[in-house]
Amino acid sequence: MPSPAETLVRELRALANESELEKVRRRLPPAEEAFGLRMRDLFDLARAHRDVPLDVVEALLDHPAYEPRLAAFCILDFKARGRPTEPERAELCEVYLRRHDRITSWDMVDRAAPHVVGGYLAGRSLAPLYELARGEPLPRRTAITAPLYFIAKGSDEDMAGAFELAGRLADDLDPVVHNAVGIFLKHAGGRQPDALHAFLSRYAARMARPAVRLAIEKLPADERGRYLRTNRT
Repeated sequence: MPSPAETLVRELRALANESELEKVRRRLPPAEEAFGLRMRDLFDLARAHRDVPLDVVEALLDHPAYEPRLAAFCILDFKARGRPTEPERAELCEVYLRRHDRITSWDMVDRAAPHVVGGYLAGRSLAPLYELARGEPLPRRTAITAPLYFIAKGSDEDMAGAFELAGRLADDLDPVVHNAVGIFLKHAGGRQPDALHAFLSRYAARMARPAVRLAIEKLPADERGRYLRTNRT
C-alpha cells in the first residue's frame, strides 16, 4: 500500500500537463526532474493535503522532482497560515531551515519563507537570517524574503533588522537576490517611507539597477528619477 507521500506524488503526476513543462523548466536547473503542472493545480492539491504530518513533508522534500518539493513547501506555508501553536510554528521553521538544501528555485522561497520563517522569527533574534545572508543565492533570497512578514505584522525592531539585512545584500549582483531586495524595499516603503528614503540615499548608487527600479516603483515620478540618476550600475 503506498505511503501518504507516494499517494500525493501520484496525484501530482496525474495532473501533469506537457504544455506546462516548458514553462516550469524556465525556472529550474537544466537537469532537474519536473512533471509539468499548472501552479493552481499544485497549490490546490497541497492545500487539500495541508494536514499531513511533517514526516510526509520530509518525504516529499526527499523527492528528486521539483513539484513534490514545491508541494512540501506549500504545505508548510498552509500550516503556518493556520493557527499553529508556538512549538508547532517553531517546528515548521526548523524544517524549512534544515531542509533548505532541497530548495532549487526562487518560487519555493517566495511561497514559504514569509509565513514559515518570518512568521516565527517576528519578535525574535534574526540571527538565522543573518547567517543565510552569508550563504548561496537561494539562502540569501530567503534572508530578505522572510521579512516580508514583518511589514504587516512585525514590530519596528523587526523592520529595523530587515532593513539592515537589505543593506547587507544591497549590492548583490545575483538577480535571484537583488530582485528580492527590491521587492522587500518596495513594500517596506509603504509602512516606513522615511526608512526607505534613508536606505536609498545610502545604497541606491551601488545597487543593481533592477533592484532600484523595484524599490522605487511606488514613489512619485520625481523621486524615482532622483534615485535612478544616483544609481551608477
